[in-house]
Amino acid sequence: MTVPELAAELAALRSPAAVRARSHQVLDHVRAGKSPHFALDEAALDAVADYVAQVTRQDYPALDIPYHSRWRHFDAGGVARWDALKARLGAVGRDDLARLMIDLAVVSVLLDAGAGDAWRYHEEATGLTLGRSEGLAVASLRMFEAGGFSSDPAQPLRADAAALIALDAGTLARHFQVSDANPLVGLSGRVALLNRLGAALAARPDLFGSAPARPGGLYDALVPQARIGRLPAERILSALLDGMSVIWPSGLEVAGVSLGDVGRHPAVRVADLSDQLVPFHKLSQWLTYSLLEPFEAAGLAVTDLDALTALPEYRNGGLLVDLGAIVPRAPVDPAQKQAVSSELVVEWRALTVALMDLLADRVRARLGLDASQFPLAKLLQGGTWTAGRRIAAERRPPAGPPPIAIDADGTVF
Repeated sequence: MTVPELAAELAALRSPAAVRARSHQVLDHVRAGKSPHFALDEAALDAVADYVAQVTRQDYPALDIPYHSRWRHFDAGGVARWDALKARLGAVGRDDLARLMIDLAVVSVLLDAGAGDAWRYHEEATGLTLGRSEGLAVASLRMFEAGGFSSDPAQPLRADAAALIALDAGTLARHFQVSDANPLVGLSGRVALLNRLGAALAARPDLFGSAPARPGGLYDALVPQARIGRLPAERILSALLDGMSVIWPSGLEVAGVSLGDVGRHPAVRVADLSDQLVPFHKLSQWLTYSLLEPFEAAGLAVTDLDALTALPEYRNGGLLVDLGAIVPRAPVDPAQKQAVSSELVVEWRALTVALMDLLADRVRARLGLDASQFPLAKLLQGGTWTAGRRIAAERRPPAGPPPIAIDADGTVF
């Protein structure tokens, strides 16, 4: 087999179409009763839809639902931090604003994996103490404001390759207030991820520029692909998977090709090197959702949002377990951590992607919205992520951990 043929087989996994298709293969496997891990109760999806619609109406009575993205977390505690930062920028052009927003979103999303139940971030300016995704978002925003991701003190509000490559655990710990009494899960993994991001940026001037190489260079790479001001969402994801697949430490590698967030499952059988491989690209898709607003801020329309998939993470997946759509065949101890690469977790994540497709139309019907008004990016925000957190807190108070615990390294979930 030639190198181009090999690359084509595996590159096909770097698409949301592959995430969706192979997740539905796993769904069919479980439907057929072939799984030792889970059974399905698809009738329970109606109860899930009722719960999600209720949560959505509570949080957004006018159904003015924004995208599920990192920008929501920057407003944690009702404080419009991004708006305040933007106001201080003055008369910045919209192209520069988009680059700055992409820089911020990329580093913040890559720092947004499970923080653990113990870690908290205390914000001096507001007096708020925040944990989990919201705390990570605010900590990353404040670090960005302080120039923590820039190698040029004269231009603090950016993230560039040199600064990311040089970032060390002590610096990140200081900005994120990490201590023995305030431990952050996967601190070293997060630093290593940002170090690898810096190297990936420097290696791809065609995607990220070179003066300096920065995530915001993606804007200049993708704008020429926008026809009459319209950019398909999948173009953003494809660029991210092309430029950043090498950064994932726990990602699968096949025949020397780094695949990123991909698992193995026996339900997927094909006669090539991608046999049994199930791609997810969770953080890359979460990042794509979080880059919609930077591109829109520059006047582009991002289209075809539902080419992307739901995010296979523990809030969406936990919702389906807690409300009985995904049924473990044996009791799962929520304190027993499961490996991200385990067949059980891969199956759970694939079922989450596939069942969210089935759930979407049910929730739309209850809200009286169609797919153009309520794409997956709004279902997640409205939505399933919040509903998953709330039902977890009801079932396992007070912290509300997921029903299935993941042995995470701070880079996948």
